[in-house]
Amino acid sequence: MKKEDKGLIIEQIKTTIGSFGHLYLADIGGLNSAQTSDLRRQCDKKDIKLMVVKNTLLRKALEGMDKDYSALYEVLAGETSIMLSDNAKEPAVLIKEFSKANPKNGKPVLKAAFVEECAYIGANQLDTLVNIKSREELIGEIIGLLQSPAKNVISALQSGGNTIHGVLETLSKR
Repeated sequence: MKKEDKGLIIEQIKTTIGSFGHLYLADIGGLNSAQTSDLRRQCDKKDIKLMVVKNTLLRKALEGMDKDYSALYEVLAGETSIMLSDNAKEPAVLIKEFSKANPKNGKPVLKAAFVEECAYIGANQLDTLVNIKSREELIGEIIGLLQSPAKNVISALQSGGNTIHGVLETLSKR
């Protein structure tokens, strides 16, 4: 491959990675063509972009990015596939479900992920990534927690008013 071609591919990888919020590196080697096609179909359904790239080209693309992906460099060996998504946990859920459905080879295997500005290295991080909450979900929970005491006070005042009204009405009838 010519140096100019490599440069174009690296720029294309950088552009693609930059257009998504979350990056997963997985090993899908050993899947047959039917399993790979099924994985690609499932990725398309969940708005996950699946790419297979050479490790050296991926590393050069990551080195040229604005974010610090240096923690991911150590896993760039063997077969590497990129899963890109705007949803933080969808690729992790897909990897977990697909590997359970294919217990013979247990692929895909999570190598690393860069989610919510943090690096997760190793297959043992898969459960953590499956349970991760997005920024929007966390903000929603915080707002709910902040509103909860006010709602409790308002409901207590309203129920107390109804109780007092009922007692006064009963007393007036006597």
